[in-house]
Amino acid sequence: MSLLLHGSKADGPKLVSLSPAAALPGGEVELRGSGLQATGGAMLPQVSVGDVPVYLALSRPGRAVIRIPDGAISGDVVLSRNGGLSNGLELRVAVPMAENLHPVANPAVDADGNVYATFSGGRGQSVPVSIFSIARDFQVRPFVRDLMNPTGLAFGADGYLYVSSRAEGTVYRVSPEGAISTYAEGMGVATGIAFDGDGNLFVGDRSGTIFKIGPEKGPGTDREIFVVATLEPSIAAYHLAFNDAGTLFVTGPTTSSNQSIYAIGRDGETSLFYQGLGRPQGLAFDGDGNLYVAASLQGQRGIVRITPEREASLAVSGNDLVGLAFLEDGCAALATKDALYHVALDIEGRRLV
Repeated sequence: MSLLLHGSKADGPKLVSLSPAAALPGGEVELRGSGLQATGGAMLPQVSVGDVPVYLALSRPGRAVIRIPDGAISGDVVLSRNGGLSNGLELRVAVPMAENLHPVANPAVDADGNVYATFSGGRGQSVPVSIFSIARDFQVRPFVRDLMNPTGLAFGADGYLYVSSRAEGTVYRVSPEGAISTYAEGMGVATGIAFDGDGNLFVGDRSGTIFKIGPEKGPGTDREIFVVATLEPSIAAYHLAFNDAGTLFVTGPTTSSNQSIYAIGRDGETSLFYQGLGRPQGLAFDGDGNLYVAASLQGQRGIVRITPEREASLAVSGNDLVGLAFLEDGCAALATKDALYHVALDIEGRRLV
Protein backbone atom coordinates (compact mmCIF):
# COMPACT_ATOMS: atom_id res chain seq x y z
CA MET A 1 0.00 0.00 0.00
CA SER A 2 1.51 3.37 -1.00
CA LEU A 3 0.67 7.05 -0.78
CA LEU A 4 1.63 9.26 -3.72
CA LEU A 5 3.21 12.69 -3.80
CA HIS A 6 0.94 15.52 -2.64
CA GLY A 7 3.34 18.47 -2.66
CA SER A 8 7.01 19.33 -3.28
CA LYS A 9 9.73 21.91 -2.69
CA ALA A 10 11.91 22.58 -5.71
CA ASP A 11 15.08 23.30 -3.69
CA GLY A 12 15.10 20.08 -1.66
CA PRO A 13 14.86 16.33 -1.92
CA LYS A 14 11.62 14.92 -3.25
CA LEU A 15 9.48 12.09 -1.89
CA VAL A 16 7.29 10.25 -4.38
CA SER A 17 5.87 7.41 -2.28
CA LEU A 18 6.11 5.58 1.01
CA SER A 19 5.27 1.96 1.70
CA PRO A 20 3.50 0.70 3.66
CA ALA A 21 1.25 3.63 4.57
CA ALA A 22 0.98 2.58 8.24
CA ALA A 23 3.36 1.28 10.88
CA LEU A 24 3.74 0.37 14.53
CA PRO A 25 6.63 1.72 16.59
CA GLY A 26 9.63 -0.39 15.57
CA GLY A 27 8.27 -0.95 12.08
CA GLU A 28 10.19 0.05 8.96
CA VAL A 29 8.85 2.14 6.08
CA GLU A 30 10.43 2.54 2.64
CA LEU A 31 10.60 5.97 1.02
CA ARG A 32 10.98 6.44 -2.74
CA GLY A 33 11.98 9.66 -4.48
CA SER A 34 15.08 11.59 -5.50
CA GLY A 35 17.93 13.29 -3.68
CA LEU A 36 17.51 11.09 -0.60
CA GLN A 37 21.24 10.48 0.00
CA ALA A 38 23.92 12.74 1.50
CA THR A 39 26.41 14.06 -1.06
CA GLY A 40 29.91 15.46 -0.89
CA GLY A 41 30.67 14.15 2.58
CA ALA A 42 27.68 15.92 4.09
CA MET A 43 25.82 14.53 7.06
CA LEU A 44 23.17 11.91 6.50
CA PRO A 45 19.69 13.21 5.77
CA GLN A 46 17.42 13.81 8.74
CA VAL A 47 13.90 12.40 8.69
CA SER A 48 10.90 13.13 10.90
CA VAL A 49 7.29 12.04 11.11
CA GLY A 50 4.91 14.52 12.70
CA ASP A 51 7.97 16.51 13.89
CA VAL A 52 9.37 13.47 15.74
CA PRO A 53 12.86 12.43 14.54
CA VAL A 54 13.04 8.88 13.16
CA TYR A 55 15.96 6.54 12.59
CA LEU A 56 17.32 6.40 9.04
CA ALA A 57 18.17 2.74 8.44
CA LEU A 58 19.11 3.09 4.74
CA SER A 59 19.95 6.04 2.52
CA ARG A 60 20.30 5.84 -1.26
CA PRO A 61 19.69 8.49 -3.97
CA GLY A 62 16.23 7.14 -4.82
CA ARG A 63 15.40 5.07 -1.77
CA ALA A 64 15.49 5.39 2.01
CA VAL A 65 14.26 3.19 4.85
CA ILE A 66 13.14 4.64 8.19
CA ARG A 67 12.34 2.96 11.49
CA ILE A 68 9.47 4.36 13.54
CA PRO A 69 10.37 5.18 17.18
CA ASP A 70 8.25 4.84 20.31
CA GLY A 71 6.22 7.98 20.91
CA ALA A 72 5.71 8.79 17.23
CA ILE A 73 2.24 9.76 16.04
CA SER A 74 0.59 9.97 12.65
CA GLY A 75 1.79 12.84 10.50
CA ASP A 76 3.80 13.83 7.46
CA VAL A 77 7.15 12.20 6.79
CA VAL A 78 9.66 14.90 5.81
CA LEU A 79 13.33 14.42 4.79
CA SER A 80 15.92 17.17 5.26
CA ARG A 81 19.21 17.12 3.29
CA ASN A 82 21.87 19.83 3.10
CA GLY A 83 19.39 22.41 4.37
CA GLY A 84 16.69 21.49 1.88
CA LEU A 85 13.33 20.04 2.96
CA SER A 86 11.30 17.51 1.03
CA ASN A 87 7.58 17.55 0.54
CA GLY A 88 5.57 15.62 3.14
CA LEU A 89 3.85 12.25 2.77
CA GLU A 90 1.32 11.10 5.34
CA LEU A 91 2.16 8.06 7.49
CA ARG A 92 -0.34 6.47 9.87
CA VAL A 93 1.37 5.43 13.13
CA ALA A 94 -0.36 3.02 15.51
CA VAL A 95 -0.70 4.12 19.15
CA PRO A 96 -1.02 1.88 22.21
CA MET A 97 -4.54 0.94 23.33
CA ALA A 98 -3.59 -1.43 26.15
CA GLU A 99 -0.32 -2.87 27.41
CA ASN A 100 0.80 -5.71 29.70
CA LEU A 101 -1.40 -8.22 27.85
CA HIS A 102 -0.65 -11.58 26.22
CA PRO A 103 -2.74 -12.00 23.07
CA VAL A 104 -2.04 -15.09 20.97
CA ALA A 105 -4.73 -14.50 18.33
CA ASN A 106 -7.12 -11.81 17.07
CA PRO A 107 -8.84 -9.51 19.53
CA ALA A 108 -12.65 -9.50 19.37
CA VAL A 109 -15.05 -6.55 19.10
CA ASP A 110 -18.59 -6.41 20.50
CA ALA A 111 -21.58 -4.56 19.04
CA ASP A 112 -20.77 -1.46 21.13
CA GLY A 113 -17.20 -1.21 19.86
CA ASN A 114 -15.50 -2.57 22.97
CA VAL A 115 -12.38 -4.62 22.23
CA TYR A 116 -11.51 -7.85 24.07
CA ALA A 117 -8.04 -9.33 24.41
CA THR A 118 -6.46 -12.12 26.40
CA PHE A 119 -3.71 -12.58 28.90
CA SER A 120 -3.18 -16.12 27.71
CA GLY A 121 -0.08 -17.08 29.67
CA GLY A 122 2.14 -20.10 29.19
CA ARG A 123 0.54 -23.51 28.81
CA GLY A 124 -1.01 -24.51 32.14
CA GLN A 125 -0.28 -21.09 33.68
CA SER A 126 -3.00 -19.58 35.87
CA VAL A 127 -3.25 -15.78 35.73
CA PRO A 128 -5.40 -13.35 37.82
CA VAL A 129 -7.30 -11.98 34.78
CA SER A 130 -7.78 -14.05 31.64
CA ILE A 131 -9.60 -11.57 29.38
CA PHE A 132 -9.68 -7.78 29.45
CA SER A 133 -12.13 -5.39 27.81
CA ILE A 134 -10.92 -2.12 26.34
CA ALA A 135 -13.49 0.65 25.88
CA ARG A 136 -13.50 3.20 23.09
CA ASP A 137 -11.68 5.65 25.38
CA PHE A 138 -8.97 2.98 25.92
CA GLN A 139 -10.03 2.31 29.52
CA VAL A 140 -8.97 -1.26 30.36
CA ARG A 141 -11.14 -3.39 32.64
CA PRO A 142 -10.91 -7.01 33.81
CA PHE A 143 -13.65 -9.08 32.15
CA VAL A 144 -12.98 -12.79 32.81
CA ARG A 145 -10.99 -14.45 35.57
CA ASP A 146 -9.91 -18.05 36.17
CA LEU A 147 -9.99 -19.27 32.58
CA MET A 148 -6.93 -21.31 31.68
CA ASN A 149 -4.99 -20.27 28.57
CA PRO A 150 -7.71 -18.36 26.67
CA THR A 151 -6.72 -18.38 23.01
CA GLY A 152 -9.29 -17.71 20.26
CA LEU A 153 -12.06 -15.12 20.72
CA ALA A 154 -15.25 -14.63 18.70
CA PHE A 155 -18.64 -13.03 19.31
CA GLY A 156 -21.76 -14.96 18.41
CA ALA A 157 -25.04 -13.55 17.11
CA ASP A 158 -26.37 -13.87 20.67
CA GLY A 159 -23.93 -11.19 21.88
CA TYR A 160 -21.95 -13.66 23.97
CA LEU A 161 -18.19 -13.99 23.73
CA TYR A 162 -16.88 -17.45 22.82
CA VAL A 163 -13.41 -18.39 24.00
CA SER A 164 -11.21 -21.42 23.30
CA SER A 165 -8.84 -22.82 25.91
CA ARG A 166 -5.88 -24.56 24.35
CA ALA A 167 -4.94 -26.14 27.70
CA GLU A 168 -8.34 -27.79 28.19
CA GLY A 169 -9.58 -28.33 24.63
CA THR A 170 -12.76 -26.53 25.65
CA VAL A 171 -14.79 -23.68 24.18
CA TYR A 172 -16.47 -21.44 26.76
CA ARG A 173 -19.42 -19.09 26.40
CA VAL A 174 -19.16 -15.80 28.30
CA SER A 175 -22.15 -13.56 29.00
CA PRO A 176 -21.95 -9.76 28.67
CA GLU A 177 -21.59 -9.70 32.46
CA GLY A 178 -18.60 -12.07 32.37
CA ALA A 179 -20.33 -15.27 33.54
CA ILE A 180 -18.68 -18.40 32.10
CA SER A 181 -20.33 -21.63 30.93
CA THR A 182 -19.00 -24.59 28.93
CA TYR A 183 -20.06 -24.63 25.27
CA ALA A 184 -18.11 -27.60 23.85
CA GLU A 185 -15.40 -29.97 25.05
CA GLY A 186 -12.96 -32.42 23.47
CA MET A 187 -11.57 -29.97 20.90
CA GLY A 188 -7.93 -31.10 21.21
CA VAL A 189 -5.55 -28.15 21.53
CA ALA A 190 -8.32 -25.66 20.75
CA THR A 191 -7.02 -22.41 19.27
CA GLY A 192 -8.68 -20.29 16.56
CA ILE A 193 -12.48 -20.02 16.40
CA ALA A 194 -14.95 -18.38 13.98
CA PHE A 195 -18.70 -18.41 13.33
CA ASP A 196 -20.20 -18.91 9.89
CA GLY A 197 -23.38 -17.22 8.71
CA ASP A 198 -25.56 -20.11 9.91
CA GLY A 199 -24.38 -19.95 13.52
CA ASN A 200 -22.00 -22.91 13.31
CA LEU A 201 -18.81 -22.48 15.31
CA PHE A 202 -15.56 -23.70 13.76
CA VAL A 203 -12.62 -24.56 15.99
CA GLY A 204 -9.02 -25.12 14.96
CA ASP A 205 -7.21 -27.86 16.85
CA ARG A 206 -3.51 -27.10 16.68
CA SER A 207 -2.75 -30.80 16.18
CA GLY A 208 -4.38 -30.62 12.74
CA THR A 209 -8.19 -30.85 12.94
CA ILE A 210 -10.86 -28.28 12.09
CA PHE A 211 -14.08 -28.97 14.01
CA LYS A 212 -17.56 -27.71 13.20
CA ILE A 213 -19.99 -27.31 16.12
CA GLY A 214 -23.63 -26.98 15.16
CA PRO A 215 -25.98 -24.64 17.04
CA GLU A 216 -28.20 -26.02 19.76
CA LYS A 217 -31.45 -27.30 18.21
CA GLY A 218 -33.45 -27.14 21.40
CA PRO A 219 -33.17 -27.03 25.20
CA GLY A 220 -31.24 -30.01 26.51
CA THR A 221 -30.19 -31.30 23.07
CA ASP A 222 -26.59 -32.06 22.21
CA ARG A 223 -24.81 -30.01 19.60
CA GLU A 224 -23.58 -31.86 16.53
CA ILE A 225 -19.80 -31.87 16.19
CA PHE A 226 -18.07 -32.75 12.91
CA VAL A 227 -14.51 -32.89 11.64
CA VAL A 228 -14.55 -30.80 8.46
CA ALA A 229 -10.86 -30.82 7.51
CA THR A 230 -7.45 -32.10 8.53
CA LEU A 231 -4.34 -30.01 8.00
CA GLU A 232 -0.68 -30.12 8.91
CA PRO A 233 -0.14 -29.64 12.70
CA SER A 234 0.87 -26.13 13.77
CA ILE A 235 3.73 -25.18 16.04
CA ALA A 236 1.65 -22.36 17.55
CA ALA A 237 -2.06 -22.14 16.77
CA TYR A 238 -4.66 -22.23 14.05
CA HIS A 239 -6.40 -18.97 13.15
CA LEU A 240 -9.74 -18.86 11.31
CA ALA A 241 -11.80 -16.33 9.36
CA PHE A 242 -14.77 -16.52 6.96
CA ASN A 243 -15.35 -14.46 3.84
CA ASP A 244 -18.77 -13.40 2.56
CA ALA A 245 -19.08 -16.52 0.39
CA GLY A 246 -18.86 -18.76 3.45
CA THR A 247 -15.37 -20.06 2.70
CA LEU A 248 -13.25 -20.66 5.78
CA PHE A 249 -9.65 -19.41 5.66
CA VAL A 250 -7.07 -20.95 7.96
CA THR A 251 -3.50 -20.16 8.96
CA GLY A 252 -1.26 -22.17 11.23
CA PRO A 253 2.48 -21.53 11.58
CA THR A 254 4.59 -24.60 10.85
CA THR A 255 8.32 -25.26 10.71
CA SER A 256 8.36 -24.25 7.03
CA SER A 257 9.65 -20.81 5.98
CA ASN A 258 7.23 -20.77 3.02
CA GLN A 259 3.89 -21.05 4.76
CA SER A 260 0.34 -21.07 3.48
CA ILE A 261 -3.21 -19.87 3.91
CA TYR A 262 -5.77 -22.60 3.28
CA ALA A 263 -9.35 -22.21 2.06
CA ILE A 264 -12.02 -24.71 3.14
CA GLY A 265 -15.26 -24.74 1.18
CA ARG A 266 -18.72 -25.46 2.53
CA ASP A 267 -18.32 -29.09 1.43
CA GLY A 268 -15.06 -29.41 3.37
CA GLU A 269 -12.88 -29.37 0.28
CA THR A 270 -9.49 -27.85 1.17
CA SER A 271 -7.35 -25.83 -1.24
CA LEU A 272 -4.27 -23.65 -1.06
CA PHE A 273 -5.22 -19.97 -1.23
CA TYR A 274 -1.81 -18.34 -0.85
CA GLN A 275 1.73 -19.55 -0.21
CA GLY A 276 4.86 -17.58 0.62
CA LEU A 277 4.34 -16.13 4.10
CA GLY A 278 6.42 -16.33 7.23
CA ARG A 279 4.62 -17.40 10.41
CA PRO A 280 1.07 -16.38 9.37
CA GLN A 281 -1.28 -15.93 12.31
CA GLY A 282 -4.48 -13.94 12.94
CA LEU A 283 -6.51 -12.91 9.89
CA ALA A 284 -9.54 -10.81 8.99
CA PHE A 285 -11.45 -9.68 5.90
CA ASP A 286 -12.45 -6.19 4.86
CA GLY A 287 -15.74 -5.34 3.21
CA ASP A 288 -14.24 -5.64 -0.29
CA GLY A 289 -13.05 -9.21 0.22
CA ASN A 290 -9.38 -8.43 0.84
CA LEU A 291 -7.72 -10.66 3.42
CA TYR A 292 -5.40 -9.23 6.07
CA VAL A 293 -3.05 -11.50 8.00
CA ALA A 294 -0.34 -10.99 10.62
CA ALA A 295 2.69 -12.46 8.87
CA SER A 296 6.04 -11.80 7.21
CA LEU A 297 6.15 -11.07 3.49
CA GLN A 298 9.55 -11.16 1.79
CA GLY A 299 11.23 -10.73 5.15
CA GLN A 300 9.08 -7.80 6.31
CA ARG A 301 6.85 -8.38 9.34
CA GLY A 302 3.48 -6.73 9.73
CA ILE A 303 -0.07 -6.99 8.42
CA VAL A 304 -0.14 -8.40 4.89
CA ARG A 305 -3.01 -7.54 2.55
CA ILE A 306 -3.98 -10.23 0.01
CA THR A 307 -6.52 -9.35 -2.67
CA PRO A 308 -9.10 -11.81 -4.04
CA GLU A 309 -6.73 -12.08 -7.03
CA ARG A 310 -4.04 -13.28 -4.55
CA GLU A 311 -1.80 -10.25 -4.87
CA ALA A 312 0.03 -9.60 -1.60
CA SER A 313 1.51 -6.39 -0.17
CA LEU A 314 2.41 -5.07 3.26
CA ALA A 315 -0.37 -2.88 4.67
CA VAL A 316 1.14 -2.22 8.12
CA SER A 317 4.77 -2.58 9.18
CA GLY A 318 5.46 -3.87 12.69
CA ASN A 319 7.04 -6.62 14.74
CA ASP A 320 5.55 -9.28 17.02
CA LEU A 321 2.04 -9.01 15.53
CA VAL A 322 -0.28 -11.95 16.18
CA GLY A 323 -3.66 -10.67 14.98
CA LEU A 324 -6.04 -7.84 14.20
CA ALA A 325 -9.68 -6.77 14.28
CA PHE A 326 -11.35 -4.03 12.26
CA LEU A 327 -13.18 -1.33 14.20
CA GLU A 328 -15.64 1.32 13.18
CA ASP A 329 -14.67 4.42 11.19
CA GLY A 330 -11.97 2.61 9.24
CA CYS A 331 -9.74 1.90 12.22
CA ALA A 332 -8.20 -1.37 13.40
CA ALA A 333 -6.99 -2.94 16.64
CA LEU A 334 -3.64 -4.65 16.15
CA ALA A 335 -2.50 -7.31 18.62
CA THR A 336 1.16 -7.88 19.37
CA LYS A 337 2.46 -10.52 21.77
CA ASP A 338 2.07 -8.13 24.71
CA ALA A 339 -0.15 -5.18 23.73
CA LEU A 340 -2.96 -3.79 21.59
CA TYR A 341 -2.48 -0.86 19.20
CA HIS A 342 -4.99 1.41 17.47
CA VAL A 343 -4.48 2.72 13.95
CA ALA A 344 -6.59 4.52 11.37
CA LEU A 345 -6.45 2.64 8.06
CA ASP A 346 -9.59 3.89 6.28
CA ILE A 347 -10.66 0.26 5.85
CA GLU A 348 -14.17 -1.02 6.53
CA GLY A 349 -14.04 -4.49 7.99
CA ARG A 350 -16.35 -7.34 7.07
CA ARG A 351 -19.26 -7.73 9.46
CA LEU A 352 -18.72 -10.84 11.57
CA VAL A 353 -22.21 -11.42 13.02
